[in-house]
Amino acid sequence: MAINKFMSAADAVALVRDGDTVGLIGGGGGLVEASCIFAALEKRFLDTAQPRNLTVVHALGIGDKKSRGMNCFAYEGMVKRVIGGHWVWSPRMQELARDEKIEAYVLPGGVIAQLFREIGAGRPGLLTHVGLGTFVDPRLGGGRMNKAAKEDLVEVVELGGKEYLRYKPFPVNVAIIRGSYADAHGNISLDQEPANLDAYAVALAAHNSGGKVIAQVRTAVDVGTLPARSVRIPGALVDAVVVDPSQSQSYDIVYDPTISGERRGPVPVESAQPLTVRQATARRAAEELRDGAVINYGVGVPDAVAKLVAARGDLDRYYQTIEHGTYGGTLLDGMLFGFARNASAMIDAPSQFDFYSGGGLDIAFLGFGEFDRHGNVNASKLGGLTVGPGGFIDIAQNARKVVFCGNFDTKGSKITTGHGELVVERNGDVPKLVADVDQITFSGPQAVVRGQEVLYITERAMFRLTKEGVVLEEIAPGVDLQRDILDRMGFTPLMPRPPKVMNGEHFKE
Repeated sequence: MAINKFMSAADAVALVRDGDTVGLIGGGGGLVEASCIFAALEKRFLDTAQPRNLTVVHALGIGDKKSRGMNCFAYEGMVKRVIGGHWVWSPRMQELARDEKIEAYVLPGGVIAQLFREIGAGRPGLLTHVGLGTFVDPRLGGGRMNKAAKEDLVEVVELGGKEYLRYKPFPVNVAIIRGSYADAHGNISLDQEPANLDAYAVALAAHNSGGKVIAQVRTAVDVGTLPARSVRIPGALVDAVVVDPSQSQSYDIVYDPTISGERRGPVPVESAQPLTVRQATARRAAEELRDGAVINYGVGVPDAVAKLVAARGDLDRYYQTIEHGTYGGTLLDGMLFGFARNASAMIDAPSQFDFYSGGGLDIAFLGFGEFDRHGNVNASKLGGLTVGPGGFIDIAQNARKVVFCGNFDTKGSKITTGHGELVVERNGDVPKLVADVDQITFSGPQAVVRGQEVLYITERAMFRLTKEGVVLEEIAPGVDLQRDILDRMGFTPLMPRPPKVMNGEHFKE
């Protein structure tokens, strides 16, 4: 009998049983998201109250902050536990965690992607330095985000006189992945996808755990027509293939070959925007670039640094990377973070995180929720909500230089600029420079031990981490040092010398 793994979405999700551990791939904005299968699984639960008590594991954020992605799983009873790298795309799941309706865990996104690979290889979990001194260190919480989360997923081990974290393995019963093309044997090509993510690692983990691999694709092709080089997940690993002809590259982009790396093409020209505080911060941050550097941009103000580099025509001066596995190109932002037009290379996410973990990254531009007198940064739990760092920990802990970029405060601040100075008309109600952060996503003391160069750049001041503490080095032209900076901080920074004034050109139209 000829092998035929094509089936309906309803038949495919019937393979998911109560209590299963389900591994997902995807990113915000619909990036490599198996939306059709997610929706079918949601419908099955609403119609039959099954499957129940799932453990859902995902490395990156998945959803639209409304009804798609992880929101399809955000029902009391459907999910018992979530181990996620990033949560903000599903407010409903965040609420379930806050209300103690599920067991909520956050682990670094790269760690989760690599852990899937280790599970698939039958190794005893992931052994790494990533996460030491942060909230995923078991001495600081072990990644637990609420009281319902009681199990120890991480432990400290010592090898050769050095401490490491061991992220414990677990069986993966179901993998839900996505590709572009598939044949009846289950061979999956990702040729039209904007990234590879950890699709192979998740499939490997499920198959070698004795579980099921369910794949969604846009197009069915005849057996033998897929070039071997195009097949990213061999049919030997796949149990079910669902064809969704309406599958699109993102929630808003149906198909653009410059995003999937199939060909190069013109990049839409963005109209010039009035100077904002965000752009002024990005201009100062861009001073830290150097030719030939391997760099990474996070979300938030770092997006503006990426846009500035592109607008200046300087893309070819640096090696730009995204943790999703993409090199080069023009980055998209907002809901489409993780997408790039005209990329120069696309590899799988676990390999990209290997590159980061081993110290391959020269400069990382990352956002922050708050930072403190120790140089610690919180970007993972804000306002009592589980946010999750995505690849933040994997990147920040291993880059040679880390440039944290963000607003000095938030909620209600009013600042004007454009004439060479910065004028603070109203301070924000929520301070971001605090005595002690609520949660440690980046450890300042660990960074000092590792010898990292660490800067914190806001619109009105720039700070540097030293072994003595956090030093205030620069202030924006026009601000009052005492009134606009020192009086608004939760700690007193070191000032071995009077702060320099930032370049006024950063604050001109």
